[in-house]
Amino acid sequence: METKDITQKTDTVEKKPLEKVCMICAKGALEDVYATLVMANGAVMEGIETKVFFTFFGLDGITKKSMNHLHTATTGNPAMRMPGGLPFPTLLGGLPGVESAVSTMMRKQMEELDMPPVDEFLEMITAGGGEIYACKLAVDMFKLKKEDLSDEVSDIITIGEFYEMCDGDRTQIIFT
Repeated sequence: METKDITQKTDTVEKKPLEKVCMICAKGALEDVYATLVMANGAVMEGIETKVFFTFFGLDGITKKSMNHLHTATTGNPAMRMPGGLPFPTLLGGLPGVESAVSTMMRKQMEELDMPPVDEFLEMITAGGGEIYACKLAVDMFKLKKEDLSDEVSDIITIGEFYEMCDGDRTQIIFT
């Protein structure tokens, strides 16, 4: 019986461009929602089909009452730094008003960098052809309704429906 070597070395690998990116935002902190929005907007600007699914606390990023008032956690965040780069003391983060002050400071820095507020970011993404979805389970759990959400939300869907939308070659699913 003759055997054949089925492993072939190739010097050239054809690189196929990314066609679709599907993002899942499950955290509602300022830095988590903005990370999702920045990456989604970047994908839209590159002409990549973009779908964003907000679930659990990530829903704060598309809920009208909270989306432009997101906070950043000041306790339990080892990457948190004070101006000048010193580590942010966890004990300080627990004091009343500190989280609000830090969040305000971060929003101010984002504004100085011409980063839009969340509602405008969502508009930019959908205007560029991106799609925004809310998780049905989380919407039901938090007793929200479609009218509680940003007008940019295309629909409230299940995770299974979202995964079906993300089917296909050259697709990446990114969990933020």
